[in-house]
Formats: sequence, structure tokens, C-alpha cells
Amino acid sequence: MRAMILNNPGEPLQLLEKSDPIPGPGEVLVKISACGVCRTDLHVVDGDLPEPKLPIVPGHEIVGHVSILGEGVDKFKVGERIGITWLGHTCGHCAYCKSGAENLCDEPEFTGYQIDGGYADVTVADADFCFPIGGQYSDAEIAPLLCAGLIGYRSLTMAGENSERIGIYGFGAAAHIVTQVACYQNREIYAFTRPGDLVAQKFALDMGAIWAGDSDQTPPQALDAAIIFAPVGALVPSALRAVRKAGIVVCGGIHMSDIPAFPYQILWGERVLRSVANLTRQDAIDFLELAPKIPIQTKIEEFPLEHANLALDALRTGKLTGAAVLIP
Repeated sequence: MRAMILNNPGEPLQLLEKSDPIPGPGEVLVKISACGVCRTDLHVVDGDLPEPKLPIVPGHEIVGHVSILGEGVDKFKVGERIGITWLGHTCGHCAYCKSGAENLCDEPEFTGYQIDGGYADVTVADADFCFPIGGQYSDAEIAPLLCAGLIGYRSLTMAGENSERIGIYGFGAAAHIVTQVACYQNREIYAFTRPGDLVAQKFALDMGAIWAGDSDQTPPQALDAAIIFAPVGALVPSALRAVRKAGIVVCGGIHMSDIPAFPYQILWGERVLRSVANLTRQDAIDFLELAPKIPIQTKIEEFPLEHANLALDALRTGKLTGAAVLIP
């Protein structure tokens, strides 16, 4: 197999060739056809997330075909197209798992963080955490749905079903997908980008936002909710100021810079500030069923596997419009 390996956080990924992994009981060997490049991958590579398994193959928006079935796997057939997401394994016995909140599991393992992921041409995954993929999308088109789409969908759910006017801070892979879901649900999207980023603002309007402006601007009317995808803590006070009383601010990232002190007055009025942590398998089932009904269209830029560092740098520097996808 060929894989892009992270040996130490902060270092470029290295292309490595080694023997194919062997699936154990309950696992599948997957021949990868596409893997999305997620901001969480960037946090792993740059060292923002602590204690990754090293060396590690990043990547968790994986689309591929089952090549070998491990012992006891009857969920899939050889040759079937499946998707692999961030949540790669849970303990199944902690209070969170037992209550249906497996996204908060006390002993989780995540794809591309503790489990080798999709920046490769093959990988092994727990079959119980893989999902069948229908035929409406190409491999590259569906890859961003497997994390950017899922986190966006869960964030939108956390924003409240009665929220009609929703602000989105940071308009990239997750935002361009969730905007399409929100429009399908007859909600209004107000997009906030880096100051002066007219390309991203036009992209937001093209995707269905009714207003787009700089992140330091005030929207034309008070919002019911706001979702922050950009990993910038300073956006939290801005979002709190933008939402009405009883409004909800959702932090959709797994990592964010420190939130600066802010006056209690902008939280008062029963405003809610909350985070989204990971996802559940039910999120994936529900969203993958919904996506083709809308139908969601993903804006992607393809990179060959060996150019993974270029794709990560494009994400790091804000040069992407939409999502990057690696093609082995």
C-alpha cells in the first residue's frame, strides 16, 4: 500500500510504501477511491489535537470498496462501496454509549487520529462504523459529506428546529453543505467570512445564502442562531452579539483558539452557547439518507494522494473554495 504518514505533528506528511494491513475479526479491508481533506486533519497534522497515535495516516472522509471481509462480518459484501467517518470505534459500555450519546464515549477511537485513516490507497476499519454508499454521487463528490456534511448537519440540528435566520461564521467545506440543507428546510443563511474575502462571500451567495459579509460586520437583522465553523475563538462574542434573546450559538469545530473575555450582557437574555462533539452513527444514517433528496452538490478540488501536503496547505491558508479531496 501507499500512504501519506504523519511521523510528528508540525512536520510534512511523508509518502511511504508498506504491506497491506490485514483485517481482524469484525473489520474490513477497503480499497480507497477518495478521501476528503478535513480541517480536523489539519488540527492533527499541526499538533492542535493532543496525543495522536504516531506514526498515523490522517484522513476520515473515506470512500472506497470492500476488498476483504474480516471474520464475522456479514454487514457488507466484497466490492460494495462504503464510507468511513471520524468516529471509528466506541467502548459500548460507558454511560454515554448506553444512553445513545456515543459521540461522547469515554474511550473512543477516531479515524485518522488513533486509527490509520484515508490518506492511502487501502485501509482497515471496524465494519460496525462503516456505512453503505448509494450510487447518486461519485466517490470524490460524496467524500466531504462524511465529515464536513455530518458535522454541519449535527450543528444545524443543535441550532434548533425553530431557528429560521442562521448565521454561519467561516464559509468552507461544512458551511457550503449545511447551507444547502438549511435552504431545503426553508431557512435563511447569513454568511460571515474573513474580512475582505469577496470570493468566499460570492461562493456563499451562490450556495443560497441571502446575505454575506465580513465576520466583524453586524447582520441586517438579529439572528435566531449562529454556527461557528472557523476555529477562531474571537468569533464567539461576535456571534453572541448577532443573535437575538434566547438565540443559540453553536461551535462546530473540534478545536478552537481561546475565547476572549466578553461582557455578560451579550450572553444574558437566555442566549445559549454550546459545542458540537463528534457525531453518532445515527447522524450518518440520517444525513446520508437526506443528502440525495435535496440533492446536495459538493464543490470539490481534487489532489493526487502524493500532494496531500499541498491540499492541507491550501486549507490552512484559506485558498480553497469548498473542499479538497485526495484521489489515490
